[in-house]
Amino acid sequence: METVPTSIPVEFTLAALAAAKVDRALTTAWCGPDGDLISNEEVAGVVASAPDVLVGVGSVDLSSPVEAVATVRRCKREYGFAAIRVLPWLWNAPPNDRRYYPVYVACVEEGLPFCLQVGHAGPLCPSEPGRPIPYLDQVALDFPELTIVGGHVGYPWTDEMIAMATKYSNVYIDTSAYKLHRLPASLVEYMRGHGRSKVLFGSNFPMITPSACLAKLDALALDDAAKSAFLGDNAARVFGLSP
Repeated sequence: METVPTSIPVEFTLAALAAAKVDRALTTAWCGPDGDLISNEEVAGVVASAPDVLVGVGSVDLSSPVEAVATVRRCKREYGFAAIRVLPWLWNAPPNDRRYYPVYVACVEEGLPFCLQVGHAGPLCPSEPGRPIPYLDQVALDFPELTIVGGHVGYPWTDEMIAMATKYSNVYIDTSAYKLHRLPASLVEYMRGHGRSKVLFGSNFPMITPSACLAKLDALALDDAAKSAFLGDNAARVFGLSP
């Protein structure tokens, strides 16, 4: 009887990246109320197997703020991770919940961007924690020193996310979990114009392969500078990655 594998060999991930001509990729830990789905230690091990390609992103346990702060520091100082990521829908807690605030302080102190999902929740759980305004808006006001990256484009509140990225110099959007031909028209227009420095490409592998996400890139009608910014330059700047 065939069994479903519990993990994806790193070789599969590297092959998917190579097929899409992706040179560097963030790979992230997942921590929820019931513990680690993918631990920081697992991510560190995977990154160590392909350090020229993979870049680690850590996660924290919001139910233990003191330990969460220690985890942020460990992710930066021991593992060399480039960011911290928490999913509001998984915790059923919007990002202005008080439990996040020690994590934000630690991220600022360690120079780590904070990544989160914005928009509706795919799983059958409340989507309200993913609404950018007023929740993430309050965080951006309280922490002007914190770099914030909202993943999954914020749909159906994409225009709220665009407004935030326009208003705050430290707020960015990534397109993970979206094939490019499915991006909301308002976001594509933003990428072509004054938002070209604020949007980062993402795939959400293994749910969607990088190649599938990039298949209709030309349909976005980005000029060369906007395309370069979207596909790599913005991420390199935001996450402090070398070329």
